[in-house]
Amino acid sequence: MTSPPELPRSRFADASAACQAVDRCLPLIEPALRDSAVSGLGVLHLVLLDPGLTPADCDYAGAVLHERSIGDRSAWDVDYAAYAHAKARLAWRHGCDSRRVLATPHRLAEADRLVWGGVWLDGIVVAASGAMPAWDEAFSLAVAAQLRAIAYERARAARAVE
Repeated sequence: MTSPPELPRSRFADASAACQAVDRCLPLIEPALRDSAVSGLGVLHLVLLDPGLTPADCDYAGAVLHERSIGDRSAWDVDYAAYAHAKARLAWRHGCDSRRVLATPHRLAEADRLVWGGVWLDGIVVAASGAMPAWDEAFSLAVAAQLRAIAYERARAARAVE
């Protein structure tokens, strides 16, 4: 009996890099969440997917690399984690920001949630929920950019890129 093949996970954007990317964005996110124009409840949930994986490689759950709740989770009035996952799934499946998918409604499946705030940056998918949609997208983009920079620096240190 043969074992299943290894998934082609990202070499330089792993779970520790994802955690570090979120940590680096907290000084931006946490004060912004205190502004009621950004988030009515001051909460956020982030989901990051493994950029080495595509829908052809595994199911969505297998691609989840890291997730984090920010703020008082007991204050949630809806399941922000479920919304963040819906945004991430949409961006991952279509290879573009969830906002862009919603702008092309012919691409939407019956079960898709009509929410945006997830980004696809060079194959890096990050989605946020808990803030207003534009802020969800901004926080997602900031985390994705940090993850891309961390991966680039790790690759440079390993002399994989110059």
